[in-house]
Amino acid sequence: MGEKVVAGEFDLSDRQRYREKLRQCLSGLERLLAQQRFDRPKNLMGLEIELNLVGSDGQPKMLNAEVLERIASRDFQTELAMFNLEVNIAPHRLGGRVFDRLAEELRTSLAYADRKAGEVDAAIAMIGILPTLDRDDLVSSNLSDVDRYTLLNNQIVAARGEDFTLDIDGVERLTCTSKSIAPEAACTSVQLHLQVTPARFADVWNAAQAIAAAQIAVGANSPFLFGRELWRESRPPLFQQSTDTRPPELQAQGVRPRTWFGERWITSAYDLFEENIRYFPALLPICDEEDPLAVVAAGGAPKLSELVLHNGTIYRWNRPVYDIADGVPHLRVENRVLPAGPTVTDVVANAAFYYGVVRALAEDSRPVWTRMPFEAAAANFDAACRYGIDARLEWPRRGRLGGSAEVDAVSLVRDELLPLAEAGLDAWGVERADRDLYLGIIEERCRRRTNGASWQAATFHRALEAGLSREAALAATTRRYRELMNQGEPVHTWPVGLPEPVPAG
Repeated sequence: MGEKVVAGEFDLSDRQRYREKLRQCLSGLERLLAQQRFDRPKNLMGLEIELNLVGSDGQPKMLNAEVLERIASRDFQTELAMFNLEVNIAPHRLGGRVFDRLAEELRTSLAYADRKAGEVDAAIAMIGILPTLDRDDLVSSNLSDVDRYTLLNNQIVAARGEDFTLDIDGVERLTCTSKSIAPEAACTSVQLHLQVTPARFADVWNAAQAIAAAQIAVGANSPFLFGRELWRESRPPLFQQSTDTRPPELQAQGVRPRTWFGERWITSAYDLFEENIRYFPALLPICDEEDPLAVVAAGGAPKLSELVLHNGTIYRWNRPVYDIADGVPHLRVENRVLPAGPTVTDVVANAAFYYGVVRALAEDSRPVWTRMPFEAAAANFDAACRYGIDARLEWPRRGRLGGSAEVDAVSLVRDELLPLAEAGLDAWGVERADRDLYLGIIEERCRRRTNGASWQAATFHRALEAGLSREAALAATTRRYRELMNQGEPVHTWPVGLPEPVPAG
């Protein structure tokens, strides 16, 4: 099968065997859940950040192989395109001064990577979508030289059977086509992991879905693509359209996209893995030699390789993860909602807000998902992506009246979700200094109605007003963004606009 990975060739027997192995894996997972064979809670969180490589002019640099060779650390990996990297931070136990430790590790790792990138005249930019990307940058020849990316691209292109259409109507409208999944590489995100027991999984996942819109509203950082100002967080529509295996006829039939918010609250992690198999054909039908049911019957921990691989080709904004550590299976919720950046402090503030709110909502005696239809959570997510910090969201009313009301995202976060986040971080055992520092950053973004997307848009328009062309304004905005990112002060403190030129002499 290794040769088939390289060649990207699968025949009917591969797909039939893979489908059977998927069913066996799902049965194995069901037995593991019934027998309570999962790891006990350890309050573990993890974090990954996707990054961009840019030159001193703010333009993307296709140099990830050279930069990774110089970094020479397993904490850094390739991502989809040659201007992408990913940094992985080792799991941390939630509690104490965890967020300060996390921030220090990130600053150290990113500063080291930036120094190494500088050896090939590149630099690290932590931003949702690089504003200077051009359509010519996002082509299949700029995909990273890794077999799995080539194979994934080939399989998605083959499943679709025609060019991908990008059509995003925001402040301006972008319409274009692509012959590959390369536009997906424009989307660089932060992934927050939380290890949970099977008994708590559904509550944590439902809570994460409910607050995805609030996360986007305060954390949006992707307003531009291909020179157009689109949604305040343009990653979700771009990601969905650039990985969409459905031609228009299947879209019209209601076939679900592989980048998917979901369509219902769940009662078990099993629900999500079962949906994956029921709704989505295999893209990479690569089979392992393991007999998962035999391993379960023998009291072992099955890898469930086919189930894990299939799950990795379905891009939920909150994804279930099955994994094994120290010979024991565990489950994680992987929150994929947030864009990268703007600063390490902002990333850690977003993480503190997420882990706090999710803990509080998951333990609420009247869970929000019992008082709000799933469709409202999905509509909130779209509204937050479109309007960012200025979004209005539907949320259940407090008190005995019941029902729901439309509310400003900033009011919802400030008045209801931040107090919940405080309580949640207290429950995790996070020290007050950490809690107050990082949640205070979220509060200030709400008070000033400022996030990375609003800063980028405002600075871009100032540059246009100063007489710069659109391309020059985007490049100048990107260069200024990187200057302020490196200074490290949170984005709500950033001055809008470009610095005044220093007079000669």
